[in-house]
Amino acid sequence: MPLYKTVKKSDEETLIIKKSKFISYVSPVKNEVEANHFIEMIRKKHWDATHNCYAYVIGENSHIQKASDDGEPSGTAGKPMLEVLKKEGVLNTVVVVTRYFGGILLGAGGLIRAYSQATTEGLQKAGIVERELHTEILLDVDYTWIGKLENELYNKGYPVKNVEYAETVRFTILAKYMFEQQLEKFLVDVTNGQAVINRGATLYVDKLLI
Repeated sequence: MPLYKTVKKSDEETLIIKKSKFISYVSPVKNEVEANHFIEMIRKKHWDATHNCYAYVIGENSHIQKASDDGEPSGTAGKPMLEVLKKEGVLNTVVVVTRYFGGILLGAGGLIRAYSQATTEGLQKAGIVERELHTEILLDVDYTWIGKLENELYNKGYPVKNVEYAETVRFTILAKYMFEQQLEKFLVDVTNGQAVINRGATLYVDKLLI
């Protein structure tokens, strides 16, 4: 996936609603196996909880979606959690909301609001990022080009990942996936063809949204 939204890191948040404790656990995952492993980990950690409800969205076009009420009234936990994930547009993300019952019934509407709120606040705590695929462009050039290259790259907004100084200078520049040729042509023009250009690894670059 060249571009998608997900959570920045694994994190947790706790809410107390009418004496019930809701603990939301959020994590980025690569596939359904990782999601199920995360769910089982939380279940083992909170084996004594009243409920461990979950939801996840995985894959391009959100083609894998799953939710569980884990004993709560049907449609009051997993589904609203899943709806929050879909509303935020995050992919490859799993949420588990652990509930310890506090003795006061919330009703169907109260449960939907509680699980939705727990999921929303969990996502905010973990941070939502826009993850975009980039390719490293490796530029080897003579030292005399350093100043001009730094200025031109800065003006065009191309991110420089690293600069190495040896017999020549190597710039590692990040190009958005499928736009590598555009950057390579730009570098050829800037250096009058006096640079050696190769492609390196592909990697994701995160932009924090919340």
